[in-house]
Amino acid sequence: MSSSTVITNIATLVTNDPSLGDRSPLGLIQDAAVVIDGDRIAWTGESRKAPATDNRVDAGGRAVLPGFVDSHSHLVFAGDRTQEFNARMSGRSYTAGGIRTTVAATRAASDAELEANLTRYLTEALRQGTTTFETKSGYGLTVEDEARALRIAARHTDEVTFLGAHIVSPEHTDDPAAYVALVTGEMLDACAPHARWIDVFCEKGAFDGDQARAILTAGRDRGLHPRVHANQLSYGPGVQLAVELDAASADHCTHLTDADVDALVHSDTVATLLPGAEFSTRAEWPDARRLLDAGVTVALSTDCNPGSSFTSSVPFCVALAVRDMRMTPDEAVWSATAGGAAALRRTDIGRLAPGARADLLLLDAPSHVHLAYRPGVPLVAGVWRRGVREI
Repeated sequence: MSSSTVITNIATLVTNDPSLGDRSPLGLIQDAAVVIDGDRIAWTGESRKAPATDNRVDAGGRAVLPGFVDSHSHLVFAGDRTQEFNARMSGRSYTAGGIRTTVAATRAASDAELEANLTRYLTEALRQGTTTFETKSGYGLTVEDEARALRIAARHTDEVTFLGAHIVSPEHTDDPAAYVALVTGEMLDACAPHARWIDVFCEKGAFDGDQARAILTAGRDRGLHPRVHANQLSYGPGVQLAVELDAASADHCTHLTDADVDALVHSDTVATLLPGAEFSTRAEWPDARRLLDAGVTVALSTDCNPGSSFTSSVPFCVALAVRDMRMTPDEAVWSATAGGAAALRRTDIGRLAPGARADLLLLDAPSHVHLAYRPGVPLVAGVWRRGVREI
């Protein structure tokens, strides 16, 4: 039999249910309580009205939020690219290979080494409030290495993405068409059983629109739903392709035309913004304000990877989004929770309302605004996942 727990004396409860509390998108309830029954939320409301439960936790006048939903990461890899980052931040040229450096290290690593690395970063993310994460392959680029990356990832999350189309593999540099045929054929056959999603880096120097369409369509025909690395480095067809194929998300969205924004507005495709990448590469920031004002659904995620965004901290990305992408604290928190859930087409996470999964975090602060107000401070004081306190 499951036991019930009430967390009471919550200064601010973020429910992400606009039918609750102050009726804002965050559904804020002041002086609140939340009841967990098994792995689900059973009740939310004012603390003085909380029902009797088996267990009681006093939040001590602190804030409670839904667990963060990190809907874009690359965590199955080996090695790091410290020298590349140091050179970039020092204004020096560096030609050691970028993604190909990680591909070589990942291929050389054992399954145990890859899984230990993955577990390390998941533990790191959990301490910072992430209760759901998506992660991708993409650092193997052979049939065997892509399949084993997905097998390892699938032991830790249901949100697994096949990204054989990260870049053209080193073995196919002179024949990208042959690599596309491999990705859509033998590699897809080996990887589809272990994944929910298929992704492609649609960008100059990676895969053009026609190649990306062929890859995503092949994956969709095998039961994988599309996601797209779109319009990160330049204007291109990625966003339009994502909308055309009903991709769950178009990720990065830095260089957008008015037509791209309009396409997103009139679609179910979420624009996932990844400010850690801009921070770590000194690139142009995505214009979140433009997207939000137009009515686009926006998610925030870490893009945790060893090359361009080596952070597992959603709170850090929230602070960046507020400071440098013109999001309000409320918008950034919603995008890192409910927005991430929308990018994964999930309704059971990213909110704290009856029936939702009991994934929540306790902040050592009275309000969610402190995530941006106190950047870099380790504010997460407790984390519950599926109703179990893990931090």
